[in-house]
Amino acid sequence: MAGEVPLSAADKTLGVLEALADHSRIADIAVAAGLPKPTVHRILQTLVRHGFARSDGHGSYLGGPRILSLAGRFLQRLDLAEQVRPTLRELQERTGWTVHLALLSGDEAVYVAKLEGAKPYHLASRVGMSLQLHCTSIGKAILATLPDDEVRSLVRRTGLPARTAHTLTSEDALLAELTQVRAQGYAEDHEENEPGVRAVGAAFRDHTGQVLGALSAATLTHPADPDTHIPALVTQAATQTSTALGAP
Repeated sequence: MAGEVPLSAADKTLGVLEALADHSRIADIAVAAGLPKPTVHRILQTLVRHGFARSDGHGSYLGGPRILSLAGRFLQRLDLAEQVRPTLRELQERTGWTVHLALLSGDEAVYVAKLEGAKPYHLASRVGMSLQLHCTSIGKAILATLPDDEVRSLVRRTGLPARTAHTLTSEDALLAELTQVRAQGYAEDHEENEPGVRAVGAAFRDHTGQVLGALSAATLTHPADPDTHIPALVTQAATQTSTALGAP
């Protein structure tokens, strides 16, 4: 086509490497990359020599160990909180509430980011603080992504200690609420972790589809802020966070 810029060698190589993520046969890779099969074959041989691809000996190709090595090194350098900070800032600005980001760590979650709300008070939470899963919006959002039998196993390890008079301390009551969380896509904490504090939370996933943690917006119960739009904003922020992390 007139005016079309020819593909460089780097363009072709990257096209083949990207196609290799979804295809293994040369013919399929060629179609996905939009290249002739001889060109794809030459590029694959180069990728094999450098460890970015490997041949199964029967005409099919797979990703090589260098891809995993590089991915691991990049992920080690990835500061998740900084990567999604624009999303957290937008959520804080649109709600006026305090925004938290927490990562799942064993049987609990840990705050890795906190943006104070536009209020004359500060919540007691802090970066590095761990939180229990059964009594927080972040924790319940995470638990709702697990099958009920895994939830039962977890809470039997940790117990269901009462943080406040509103904490769910019954396994059946918690499972019933998690059913509702799954249906609506977000979790709520109505003074279950800390008296006078309520929150809305939603989970996010990484590039493998694995749940990494959750984010939340929190405020004081009194004075009562209008919150009908908060769940939609929180779930939108969680979706944006998952997308930023390459979730499928």
